[in-house]
This record gives sequence, structure tokens and C-alpha cells, in this order.
Amino acid sequence: MNQSIANLLFERIASAAAAALGTNATIDRAWLKPTNDPKFGDYQFNGALPLAKQLGEKPRDLAQKVADAFKVDDLCESPEIAGPGFLNFRLRPEFLATYLQEIPPVDPSATYDRLGIAPVAQPDKVVVDMSSPNLAKEMHVGHLRSTVIGESVARILEFAGHDVERVNHVGDWGTQFGMLLAHLRSTQPEALKDLDHLQIANLENFYREAKKHFDEDPAFADEARRTVVQLQGGDPNTLCIWKAFCDESLRHCHAVYEALGITGLTDRGESFYNDQLADVVDELTKLGLVQKSEGADCIFPEGFKTRDGDPLPLLIRKSDGGYLYASTDLAAARYRIRECGATRVIYVVGVPQKQHFEMFFAVLRMAGWAGDGVRLEHLAFGSMLDASGMPFKTREGGTVKLKDLLAEAVERARAVVDADSDDVESARAQFSEEEKAKIAETVGISAVKYADLAHNLATDYRFSWEHMLAMEGNTAPYMLYAYARIRSIARNAGIDYGDLPAGAPLTLEHPAEIALAKALARFPEIIQQVANDLKPNLLTEYLYDLSRHFSRFYDRKQGVRVIDAEPESLRISRLRLCDLTARAIRTGLYLLGIKTLERM
Repeated sequence: MNQSIANLLFERIASAAAAALGTNATIDRAWLKPTNDPKFGDYQFNGALPLAKQLGEKPRDLAQKVADAFKVDDLCESPEIAGPGFLNFRLRPEFLATYLQEIPPVDPSATYDRLGIAPVAQPDKVVVDMSSPNLAKEMHVGHLRSTVIGESVARILEFAGHDVERVNHVGDWGTQFGMLLAHLRSTQPEALKDLDHLQIANLENFYREAKKHFDEDPAFADEARRTVVQLQGGDPNTLCIWKAFCDESLRHCHAVYEALGITGLTDRGESFYNDQLADVVDELTKLGLVQKSEGADCIFPEGFKTRDGDPLPLLIRKSDGGYLYASTDLAAARYRIRECGATRVIYVVGVPQKQHFEMFFAVLRMAGWAGDGVRLEHLAFGSMLDASGMPFKTREGGTVKLKDLLAEAVERARAVVDADSDDVESARAQFSEEEKAKIAETVGISAVKYADLAHNLATDYRFSWEHMLAMEGNTAPYMLYAYARIRSIARNAGIDYGDLPAGAPLTLEHPAEIALAKALARFPEIIQQVANDLKPNLLTEYLYDLSRHFSRFYDRKQGVRVIDAEPESLRISRLRLCDLTARAIRTGLYLLGIKTLERM
């Protein structure tokens, strides 16, 4: 199963086109797609129309030539020509059975189940820039999407075989730190004697108190400004306090990351690039890219205009010598490409920053820092809104802390578990308190993450507890239950899926069996598509579709008998389909950053 069916089919089409039309015919992989309606088969090739323009032939005549040259007996039925020249392909059940039989057993030592999918032949070095909170404050709901999307994208790319580094580009530098450090000196002088054990219970309150102190006390404001100078000047004592403050802030962040199941995140703040900023500007100046505008150093990438139609600058150094976000972004990109060897850099940042990244990427290309071999991507995402479509806020109109949102998710999930447990006939009534707590935590956190990933990333979406915790529809609870249900089938059958004979043949005769097999066989191409397009919602849609195919397969009226199927070879075949479905769901959910439950 190393190669996706779509790739196998495309190779055959390309060979047939070359044989029938000659080597001048240029075939595009995008011309082959899954059909939208099963009555037209499983895949459709719509290349006859553009090829006909290339070669000056009638589309249906050209399609017929390709169909006549197509060698498909082992893969699918003879292609059907439809409409103006579409080629429709219907996979053979025998091929599907062989294709799925080649999936090896689970490797218990592996981090995740690959389901026989080979890694890419030429891996990229990928940097995923994600989350990026400001260390002076608590993480809020605005950080949810960048964090959850970034983790899922990183997992998917790792699964595809790429070398991935997750980078947390935290805001740990700037004038506000003078205010915060001065306030720390003023309010907790004893804590400064033992910085290794510095603790700030509530960062948000601490920041508000510091700001109030700054606004109301001129003497303190002067002290804060002096502290900024000391910090930027490299005063050892001030740097020591700053580091302790950053470490304490990161402790708060990593408590949230742990709750979200975020793994392998490298904290590399703005301060890391501090001593590189002057060199960045100097190098860009030597390249002839920097112009002075009202005393500031600017770059004017081509094609960007102000509302008045004037050239729009990317400011990289202010007239007073201070640096900006763009300066740090350029330094970070240069470091990632030159020092880390990145060939693909993905910035998981909201839609409002679209123009900044377009200009920033243009400058990287102008400078030659990002050559043709480097892929730069702004993975833009929309906002999370409340149920009425307004910005997501607390009842008092304040920012919702991310840790509070996650805690509420777990509480709401626990309420559902407890309500069901009150029914003595419910399976959950027999669960221990530890099991109920684990279910609530897994379901609650997964519901928030899945709801975020199930939407088109670039659009806003409305946050709804009722929807995301629903047991029906494309939700985490539904998918977790679908997995747990398949795992329970093995228990009811008195077997362990891992003990099923790996080489036993699959029998695909009933329409529900064939439909499920086709859904399973699409898993490799979905992973390939998501890894290339960075659209986790395509994976959630696939998993939901797969689970619905399984429901029809296991339904006594629409599907087949499984546990009591006869003969034994048919029983084993159907149990193997159950196992493959559970494995695909578990792997898919893992790639979304979601844990599964064996019982639910």
C-alpha cells in the first residue's frame, strides 16, 4: 500500500496517453480527481478537454484513444467516456482487497501507525511557526487556533516523512518588559533573592497592576524606562530578572500546551534574534534594497501600494534606531533558512496579517535569502466568534483565558458523562471514577480542537458548546465513539484485532463492504493532499465519511453480519475491515492532535 490509488491510476493514465497521443502530450496530475457521485465510478480524468486544445483534436475522440490504450484489468473496469470527454474509472473489488491486504500489522514500537504508507522520498526541513504568545500575559482564546492548527500541520508533515521543527516565536522583548520588571522589583523584592523559585499566580492581574502603576506614578514610569535601557544595554542583574520572569511566564504557557497535548515545541523568542537585527539591516542595505523615508529604513517591494496609490514600505528600522516586528521576522527567517536549513517555512498566523506576510515574503525573495528551493507559506486562519457571530469575549467583555476555556470544556464533558452514568443500564454506569475523569478530559479537550480543525481555516467560525459536544455529526465525540465502538466489537467477538492473521484474504462482495474498502483505500491520498495543501478540515471530513461508511457496513439492515458471520474466513475478513477502520480513525485523530479512548 506504499502508493496511493490515485497515484497508481495516474501513472497508468500517463502511460496510456503517451502511447496513444505521443510524448508531446503533457499530463497534469490535477486532472484526476475522485468523483462526486459514485454512480459515475470512483475517479474521473478530465484531461481530454485541455489535451484536445494542445493537440487540435476532438475531446471525445482523444478520450477514446486514451481509453483504448489504458491497461487496467488488474486495477479497475474499462473506463467509461462521459459528457464532452470525461474518463470515469471504477475500481475492481479484487484490486481493493489486494491493496488493503498489503497493509502490514501495527508496529508496537512505532510512535504512530503508518498503515503501510511510505514516507516521501525527498523530505523537506520544515519550520512551523505557531502559537507565539506574548510572555507578559496569559494565553487567551486568540492563541487557540494557531496552536491547534500548528500542531496538527506539524504532525501531518512528520507523518508524511518531513523533518519538522515546531517553533514558538514568543514575544519576550520590548518596552513593556521595563514596566513589568520594575513592578516586580517594587512589589516582590524578596522574590528577587531566589529567582529560581519565582512564581506569579496570575499573569493577567500582574500586567494590569503594572500598567496601572505605570500610568499613575510618574516616578515608577521613569524607573520602568530606565529598566528598559538596562535590559537593552545588557545589564546582568536586569537580564537575570528578565529571564526569571520569562521562565515563569512560559511555565503558564506550557501548562496550557500540556492540556492541549502539544508536543516538541521549541521556545525561541524575539530576544533570540536581538543581536542579529543590525546585521540584517546592514546586509539588506548592502544589497541595495533599503531606502530612507522620513529618517526610517524601509524596503519597497514591488506591487504594494497605500490607499493613495503610493509605494507601500516595509519598515525595518525606525528613525530613532529602534527595530520593528518586520526586523525580527526577517532575522528569524534568515536564521531558519541559513542556520537550520529550512526548505519550507509555515507561519500559522491570522488572516489580518496577510499583507504583512506577502510583503515580508517578497523581501526575502528580493534579498535572495529564500531561493526557489524554499517554500514560504502564510497559513492564515479566521477568528473564533461566539454563537451570535460576535468576537469571543467573557460576559464582562474581557478576553477569555485559554486555560479557562479548556477547563470549562472538561467540566461540560464530565456533566454529560455523569448524566449518562445515572442510567443503570448505561455502560458508563460501570466505569470507575478514574475512567470517567479520563473520558471527560479526552472528550472535552478533543471537542474544542476538532471543532477548530473541522472548519475551513481561512474563514471565521462560531464557537458552540452544543455543537462541539454533540454525539451526532462531524464532531470529536462522534469520532471518539466511532473508534471505541469498533474496539468493542473485538471484545464482543472474543478476539484481539492484533491476533487476526495478517495474510488472510479479504472478501469484498456486499456493496457495504466494497464502499467501506474504497473509503479505507483513500486514506493515503488524503494524507498526501493535506500535507501539501495544509487543510486539516479535509482530514476531518474524510474521517467522518469513513465512520459513516462503517456504520452502514455494520448495520444489520444496510450492511453485513460481522461477529457471527459464516464461514470463518468471511468472519475474519470482516473483522479485519473493522480493525483497518479503527486504525485509520486512530491515526487520523492522532494527526489532528486527538487521543482516542478504548471505551466510552
